[in-house]
Amino acid sequence: MSICHAKATLVSLLALSVLCARHGIAQSTDTTSSMPMDHSAMTPAQHAAMHGGSSTATTDTSFAALQARGKMAMGVDQYVSAHRFDVLPDGGRIALEMKDGDSLAVAQIRAHMKLIEHAFQAGDFSTPEFVHARAMPGTDVMSRNKALIRYTYADLPRGGEVRITTTDPESLAAIREFLTEQRGDHRAAH
Repeated sequence: MSICHAKATLVSLLALSVLCARHGIAQSTDTTSSMPMDHSAMTPAQHAAMHGGSSTATTDTSFAALQARGKMAMGVDQYVSAHRFDVLPDGGRIALEMKDGDSLAVAQIRAHMKLIEHAFQAGDFSTPEFVHARAMPGTDVMSRNKALIRYTYADLPRGGEVRITTTDPESLAAIREFLTEQRGDHRAAH
């Protein structure tokens, strides 16, 4: 890992810590492992509790509730940020950016998108499941075929993106299904 990349990661983690402290969100106290927590075995209620919500929020499928759960999971106000879910010939991309230049929120988005990259690589789609209060179409195939799919994080001017690529036809169809469903639920641009 280069020093610049290590510094950027450290700054992102520091920003995340500050934001969590500011909003009273507890961070993991798991000191028994240096491995990331596996959220795939969590119930939606446990995931909601981890992100400072209640289990009743996971049963509300209205747009306002989806936005509120999104804010819990991502740490940024969903009404002042913009999601993009682009279907591309070799997969797609998920982009999240602030509509303004709030540097703390930009750092939070970047930290979140890096976590998403790593979770998806591991076949863990519990964050979208929590945000949408249901299993997302395509994720069963994406999880099963995780070795055939590549996830790549990149900074954007006011946030970050995760590119999803594959040459496997079954995985490609699942990625497209997942992104199309996300775009519809979030009422996002494409």
